[in-house]
Amino acid sequence: MIKEKCIKVVIVEDFKLTRVGLRCALNSNSDINVVAEAEDANEGIKLIEKSNPDVILMDLGLPEINGIEAIMKIRENNKKVKIIALTSHDRQEEVVAALSSGANAYCLKDIDPEKLANVIRDVNEGVCWIDPLVADLALNAIPKIEDASIIGENSASHVKVPLTDREFEVLKHLVAGKSNTEIAKELIVSVHTAKAHVCSILQKMCVNDRVQAAVKAVKEGMV
Repeated sequence: MIKEKCIKVVIVEDFKLTRVGLRCALNSNSDINVVAEAEDANEGIKLIEKSNPDVILMDLGLPEINGIEAIMKIRENNKKVKIIALTSHDRQEEVVAALSSGANAYCLKDIDPEKLANVIRDVNEGVCWIDPLVADLALNAIPKIEDASIIGENSASHVKVPLTDREFEVLKHLVAGKSNTEIAKELIVSVHTAKAHVCSILQKMCVNDRVQAAVKAVKEGMV
């Protein structure tokens, strides 16, 4: 049965059992449709060009061309598609490499299927998401400022960002790598309200996405 007005997903994963499990779990959602599957990067890139998906689930430990290289190749011709690195790798090098190469999210494979579906929805809407279990690795990779005097008095770091108390709460959850759905649950508000707070935070902080907001918040001691 063909689903209409849904998020089209391509899975690039070399283990068949994992692909089947992901497809079955994701296709149980009325708004998500796995349109293609590939067992290696070369096949995946061809299928992506053909099926024009909204979101790609990309394994990093692929044969021949690994997931990091595949993401870079995809980004050469496609800047709009959303890419989720879905992997069992939890080392800082992989996290930083995946995000630097163009991934919109970094997700560990032991994630709950329902939560993965929510991540796909959030990423499809423009959210950048990092699994809370590896979020610290990404933040720790950012060079620390040892001497604050090197920052000019007129630099952005000296400008107080006018966030409300509620927005500061939401910002703390962003730094923890939580999705809009998780933030809404924590604050007992609707997902729409949580999303509105996030959009307001990004605008006030003059950043483009959640990762940049989290990085800036930590770097400038906002949380």
